[in-house]
Amino acid sequence: MLSIPGQPVRTCDGTSRRELMRVGGLSLLGLGLQDLFALQAKGATPASTLAIKPRAKSVILLFLQGGPSHIDIWDPKPEAPSNVRGEFKPIKTKVPGIEVSETMPLLAQQMDKITLIRSMSYTPSGLFNHTAAMYQMMTGWAPDKVSPSGQLEPPSPRDFPHMGCQIAKMRPPEGAMLPFVEMPRPLQESNVVGKGGAAGFLGKAFDPYRLYQDPAKDVRLDDLTLRPEVNQARLKDRFELLKGINGSMKDLEKAVSSYALTDYYEKAYDLVLSGKARDAFDLAQESDKTRDRYGRHTFGQSALMARRLIEAGTRFVQVNWPSVANGDPETSSWDTHFANFGPLKNLHCPKLDSALSALIEDMDQRGMLADTLVLAIGEFGRSPRLGVSTSGNTNSPDGRDHWPYCYTAAIFGAGVKRGALYGKSDAQASAPVDNPVHPVDLVATIYHSLGIDPNMEILNDLKQPRMLVEGKPGAGLFG
Repeated sequence: MLSIPGQPVRTCDGTSRRELMRVGGLSLLGLGLQDLFALQAKGATPASTLAIKPRAKSVILLFLQGGPSHIDIWDPKPEAPSNVRGEFKPIKTKVPGIEVSETMPLLAQQMDKITLIRSMSYTPSGLFNHTAAMYQMMTGWAPDKVSPSGQLEPPSPRDFPHMGCQIAKMRPPEGAMLPFVEMPRPLQESNVVGKGGAAGFLGKAFDPYRLYQDPAKDVRLDDLTLRPEVNQARLKDRFELLKGINGSMKDLEKAVSSYALTDYYEKAYDLVLSGKARDAFDLAQESDKTRDRYGRHTFGQSALMARRLIEAGTRFVQVNWPSVANGDPETSSWDTHFANFGPLKNLHCPKLDSALSALIEDMDQRGMLADTLVLAIGEFGRSPRLGVSTSGNTNSPDGRDHWPYCYTAAIFGAGVKRGALYGKSDAQASAPVDNPVHPVDLVATIYHSLGIDPNMEILNDLKQPRMLVEGKPGAGLFG
């Protein structure tokens, strides 16, 4: 019999930035970024006084939207009944005693660098479907208004901020670099787009930079490129002219302060003129061997781009699995109600295996795992028993439904134990039997790793005090 744990759900009672920061429309510099930097500084929060040594400087979140099947990928149960264990066999990994599914042979060889959390779990009080579950994972707060279907209202300025937006505010990059990048598409279920993926009551100044393009194809970066009529020499002349005006005409500076030269102009100038961000998006600078290792597909090239952005100084990069929930499992969706084994074997897992294993190996060889925390996770897992309905959806005999009661996350870098398991599931991967981890606890762990106190007080849209996240860090994950 499948067991369902009874962990309670935690509930909670600015000026606009351009969505893609178009360069060249408003200021004397021909730039449109200085407003962003000014807004960010205005809303900046002092560093936390939490008495821990920060281990991470940056974060990569590989979000596997749709809910990948934990039992068919990370947590095989070969002794379970056939209608639970499924078609795949376990294989040994580089760490004795740890096995994964045969769908992940490349990851098996990198297991000595990561921890698998096999006890992710929450009880779905209105959180059984994708939108609400994603909001919880991204913000660290369960939504307070959830329809019976699990759908939420569209994004609102009253939403809790995405953790990447909070990190962008509290840990801005050193120098002029994009603090938070999301790609290659937004969070989405049906007609609800971007819920949980924005800055909410922090204000749009802290929204992510959204690269909604396919990195496996040619990427256009018009917003990080000088306008044709404003070449580099002309931009430099305007910059020097404006500095001279501000240096010699203090009264004029006060009178036109909205156009005065400040540090924010300089950051915008540096960001565009230096080409640092633009270069980070340029995968042509990577060798064919490296690009092939990650996989010449959207997810693989997005993971490679994430590594490049972190190297360039970005604090938080989120790579969303390149298909919406409720998509076609025969093409690219993890939401495998109507076909589970064929799509996992032939499509999804080979892409995940190539991208994730390459990212682990590549970052380790470059020394980046010393201060970058990487997490691969979905909003929930899939039902251990085949062909049953757990969320009101219809499932085929070989399909798996939503299952938030127990699933798996892969985490590595920034002091996380290497070659380890954290938590344990029961004999059918239906419930944790050791160290259950709620999604909000995982969000708290990310903050903790960056030296940000998860219990620090913030003010919501009504200026009411709230904790940053209602969760506890998983200190046992770190070595």
